[in-house]
This record gives sequence, C-alpha cells and structure tokens, in this order.
Amino acid sequence: MVKARTITKKAKDKWRAKSWYKILAPPMFDNVVIAETLAADKNMLINRVAEISLQDLTGDFRKSHVKLYFKIDEVDGSDALTNFVGHTLTTDYIRRLIRRRRSRIDGVFDVTTKDGAVIRLKPFATTEKRIQTSKKSIIRKIMRDTIMEYAKEKTLAELVKGIFNDELCKEISKNCKSFYPLRKVEIYKSELLKRPTVQEEPKKEEEKEEETT
Repeated sequence: MVKARTITKKAKDKWRAKSWYKILAPPMFDNVVIAETLAADKNMLINRVAEISLQDLTGDFRKSHVKLYFKIDEVDGSDALTNFVGHTLTTDYIRRLIRRRRSRIDGVFDVTTKDGAVIRLKPFATTEKRIQTSKKSIIRKIMRDTIMEYAKEKTLAELVKGIFNDELCKEISKNCKSFYPLRKVEIYKSELLKRPTVQEEPKKEEEKEEETT
C-alpha cells in the first residue's frame, strides 16, 4: 500500500514538473497558436513536428483536406517557434479526383525560391479522357517549366501562399490549356529540403500604408 502511494506521488510530482508551451505557426501563417503541449524540458520540444489542417489554421472549411507540417526549431519562453516543412493532401480527397477512363500525370520537381529555399513539389493533373503517353510527357514538361519559373520569382512564403490559394495550380492549367485542357491540378505534397538563405527584409512603413489604402 505504501509502495503504491509512493508511485502515485512520484507520478504527480513528475506531472507538476512539466510546463505548458504554445506551439506557434511561422510568420508566413501569422504566428497563430496551432497547439499547446506539456514538456519537462524545453529542449525536448526541438525537432518535434506538429500537424494541423489548413482549415483549422485559417478557418477556410474548403481546405480541410490540406495537412500542414511544422517543425519546432526554437523555444522562446513558453512559445515554441516552428518552421514550415511541408504538406500533404488527404488520401480520400485524392481518391475522389481519380476516376476510371481518365489520365493522371504526376511530377516530382525540386525548385529553388528567390530567397534560396529548396523545396520538393509533387503536383498531379487529371484529364477528362485517357490520353497518350506522349501527351502526358508534354504536359509534365509544361508543369515542370511553370513551377520552376513561378518558384524562382517568389520567396518561400510567397510560394507556399501560391500553392494554398491555388494560384500556382491555375497557372499550370492556363499554360497547358493551349496544348490540352486539364480537368484538375493539385500540388498534393511538398517537402522543404533547404531553408531560405536570404532573410526577407521587413516592409517599409510607406509600403504598408500603400497596401492598406
């Protein structure tokens, strides 16, 4: 009986020794709180990966199928600061887009952004009807060229925004339309291979005022 009480007391003491930490999204997502976690030592949080849907992050119910991944790389007080490391689309969402008698064109491209980040993007496109392999190859090349050109003009934050607001997918569809119209384009997975090497300069006050007017 005494032994059981000792074990219970140790368990309670261990729990009390832990502190709560808020896991924050990176600046590209306005540093919003994405979760809270307990840890006895803040160093135990480093490199931990947090997952959240884009719907939960932004409130946009149309983006519940997008899963984001953030890695904790610094702890400041009770705030665990994260870095964007990639995203995926849910398998059930992808399954709904793939139907019989349609073609799917996949690609895997490593792109470098304007601020020196290297990110692996995995897009796919679908067509209304099955198409020949030669046409698939041309569409894949257009996808590659579009993504490369788009990424080199954007910072990592701008590229990520362009993925999630569908701007990049629309650009791919537009560039393929003259050759062969696509039914759907998605960037179904991304993986950050190298973080930005150039620090993005903060906007000047005049620029901020212009944006708000």
